[in-house]
Amino acid sequence: MSDRLSKLHQMLEKHPTDPFLLYGIALEYKNTGNHPQALTYLAKTLQADPTYCYAYFQQGQIHEAANDPAAAKTAYQYGIAAATKKNDTHAKSELEGALSMLD
Repeated sequence: MSDRLSKLHQMLEKHPTDPFLLYGIALEYKNTGNHPQALTYLAKTLQADPTYCYAYFQQGQIHEAANDPAAAKTAYQYGIAAATKKNDTHAKSELEGALSMLD
């Protein structure tokens, strides 16, 4: 486990539902190629904050890398709905762009 990942896990012990920490851990796992763990922590991020739009984007990216376009499409669609609800036009635009690349 990397030093950064270890530190994030230590902070998470004190704040187990912090979506920023959960998302950070997910990205660390993604960057090391541990996609199953990344997806687990992205799901935890979304459980803590269903409007954390970029977690959906990262889910979609991982599913695309795994050659699962149906799951990627679903992640992007959920992300677009969350971004719309949150009125995050930047995230919505990025998610729509990712979705359009699948079509």
